[in-house]
Amino acid sequence: MADKKEVRVYNSMTQQKEALRPAVEGKVGMYVCGVTAYDFSHLGHGRAGVAFDVLYRYLLHLGYEVTYVRNFTDVDDKIIRRSNETGENPLDLSNRFCQEYLTDMADLQCLPPTHQPRVSDHMEQIKDMITQIINNDCAYVVDGDVFFAVDKISNYGCLSGQKLENHRAGERVAVDSRKRNPADFALWKAAKPGEPSWESPWGLGRPGWHIECSAMSAHYLSFKFDIHGGGIDLIFPHHENEIAQSRAACQESCVSYWMHNGHVTNNNEKMSKSLGNFFTIRQITERYHPLALRHFLISAHYRSPLNYSVLQLEGASEAVYYIYQTLQDCEDTLSSFREATPSEGTEPKGKTVRVLPDAEKCIKGLQKDFHDKMADDLNTSHVLTGAFQDALKFINNNMNTLKILEQLKAKALIRADLTEEQISRLIEERILARKEKDFAKSDQIRADLTVKGIALMDVGTETIWRPCVPVEQEEKLPS
Repeated sequence: MADKKEVRVYNSMTQQKEALRPAVEGKVGMYVCGVTAYDFSHLGHGRAGVAFDVLYRYLLHLGYEVTYVRNFTDVDDKIIRRSNETGENPLDLSNRFCQEYLTDMADLQCLPPTHQPRVSDHMEQIKDMITQIINNDCAYVVDGDVFFAVDKISNYGCLSGQKLENHRAGERVAVDSRKRNPADFALWKAAKPGEPSWESPWGLGRPGWHIECSAMSAHYLSFKFDIHGGGIDLIFPHHENEIAQSRAACQESCVSYWMHNGHVTNNNEKMSKSLGNFFTIRQITERYHPLALRHFLISAHYRSPLNYSVLQLEGASEAVYYIYQTLQDCEDTLSSFREATPSEGTEPKGKTVRVLPDAEKCIKGLQKDFHDKMADDLNTSHVLTGAFQDALKFINNNMNTLKILEQLKAKALIRADLTEEQISRLIEERILARKEKDFAKSDQIRADLTVKGIALMDVGTETIWRPCVPVEQEEKLPS
């Protein structure tokens, strides 16, 4: 197990890399904001999914017990608007696109999170948190709507660095004159005709956008947990408002590390549905293997912008092909060296494979490089280069050498009129003769093979063979 104290992650709150020290040793609680499910997910959603899957996998690799929560927003203005356009029930529509998102994540080889809560299933937790915020005098009710009072939070803006007086109202909604402060935001929205709604102490309605993540993260991870993640565009207002309302509900609320992935850009402009310059994951995976897309998504550091281009996807596809072709060639080349699985009551057959010093050096170098790069804020772009590429080259170079050696041995067997199985039996007979101290028979077996151009070599506890110059060299070549 790698030294957990060596792992450093960039904390958006402090704007620096920090050693990862979970609140409970050996356990990590992680919440990542998921998608608003009203359409097929685009590459930006794919990048967030893959970035935090890499983190999840790495923490598991290090031996941590990870509780990974990623939510679905299935109650939202965008969902309602889309359902009005299609005539579909809003919850049915969102459920359909939740399933499509899960299909995309599976294609991208992302592990399922521990929990994948939906807003519609957690209304009680949301209403309870809103009630607590109101009781703590940090929210107010107007005509069935509940607004959060940002003036009540002294450190509002601590994550984004924005000053309260500079905030513009209307994150996802138009300016509402009923607000005490233009920056106040909705915790609960009074029901409108034709919209899904739930009973509440303030009348029929539905949650605002931000409260869902505060309520669900607290439900699954408590008010104090280790990592909160999402796209960089969520820093403000979403995550800033999460911090405010969570602290308003519970003064001890605290997230130790805020982590954010960078945008996917198209011609250096953020890729998003609102700008209409996006590609869905499904559009890409119809033309490229999902692993090629995953390779592309981790080819830049997760915090850096990643500019989409067909050329980069082509390069990623070629890189993945090279990796898997190398692995397949290695499997094919080494298959004859693998020990056959013995049946019950029989001895293992096949060859013992020794790891040569150069190979062991390559393996250790790859392991060290991988951990050093991953422990440095998940530097996947450097993991894909350096020692990893050296290892692939080492495999290919040694496979070529091994293939030549095997071809030379095959020709030697033809000249000796022997098979690999016959030589193996003779080696076994010689080993038995030596155990029985019948050295004359042992020497005779070796001598007979030498006549045929086969040299036996005792290496440690095993015996191998190689071609040699036959003792009798007068043999004529076939005419």
